[in-house]
Amino acid sequence: MPVPLTPEEEQQFLTSDAAPAAYLDLLDAVSFRSAGAALRLGVFEALADGPLPVDQLAARTGTDPLGLRILLDALAGYGYLTRADGRYANSANTARWLLRAAPDSFAPVLSFWSALLTGWWHDLEASIRSGAPTGDFYAWLETQPQTLADFQTMLRRLADRLGAEIVEQVPVPADARSLLDIGGGHASYPVAFLTANPRLRATVVDLAGALAQGAETVAAAGLTDRVTLRSGDLFEVDYGTGHDLVLLFNIVYGYQPAATLTLLRRVAAALRPGGRVALLEPLAEVPERPAGPGEAFVRMFSLNLFHTQGGRAYARDELVGLLHEAGFTEVRQQVLGGSESDHLVTAVRAG
Repeated sequence: MPVPLTPEEEQQFLTSDAAPAAYLDLLDAVSFRSAGAALRLGVFEALADGPLPVDQLAARTGTDPLGLRILLDALAGYGYLTRADGRYANSANTARWLLRAAPDSFAPVLSFWSALLTGWWHDLEASIRSGAPTGDFYAWLETQPQTLADFQTMLRRLADRLGAEIVEQVPVPADARSLLDIGGGHASYPVAFLTANPRLRATVVDLAGALAQGAETVAAAGLTDRVTLRSGDLFEVDYGTGHDLVLLFNIVYGYQPAATLTLLRRVAAALRPGGRVALLEPLAEVPERPAGPGEAFVRMFSLNLFHTQGGRAYARDELVGLLHEAGFTEVRQQVLGGSESDHLVTAVRAG
């Protein structure tokens, strides 16, 4: 959690040169790392039913009592836990956001980013020097089952939040029959479109590990007979042809322009003339987006994309240029009410 500061301390660190602001970054980095460790060790879940002394908590989590006590004291100092009479308990904020059973739990988000930043960002300097990622992000995900599950959960929750709004904003002609979702392994968006358009069928293309959650989503919606799940590399798998609508959500930002153009041309070839592509992206330059956490997230996310995948958040004009070059017209960018960082971009395949 952010380090608590009095107004006087905040002025010293953040609005003057009286104290090094980087000191707060150091404390926040340790806070983040400690919370990630506690999440993986099961500390917060073990305290879900109430306060416990160190020895009982250590027995439940299979940890060393001394090491655990030191971690618990750090977590209490940062506000993740409370401490009274030798017993530790989840703070109100932790109980609301970091228990996996909690509504809209933040635990999958913290778990994913903790695994990624602590497991991969140690060589950030190497990608900045070379201009290329130091590994294959999606191949790495396939070897990390819990991290992959957390990643898909994050994407699914975004889809649950934005799905109805996106379906409303993306026109589907009455005679449309075929939807292609590229890289949408959780399958929540196709389910939303098929529910609203009973004549549609969908094909979802992604890696096998990602499609595992999609199979559950489709089955739970009773749409197994209308959805085909196809595993494979996005640049090699057969997309088919004649689709009316292609969804390319949270994908383009993972690639450099040349690869993005190749992908968009594959999408154009898969669409019927006059068919539509819809992209969901956190755009780098958006006049409508105010400064704040959303803007800070986009900058952080763009750096992460560059380091782990070689991509970045595209500016709107860059994305429009690539779409035109790939054979698309009528490019529109739409601000979404359900997200302060994601934007919907649609375009039509030229006849």
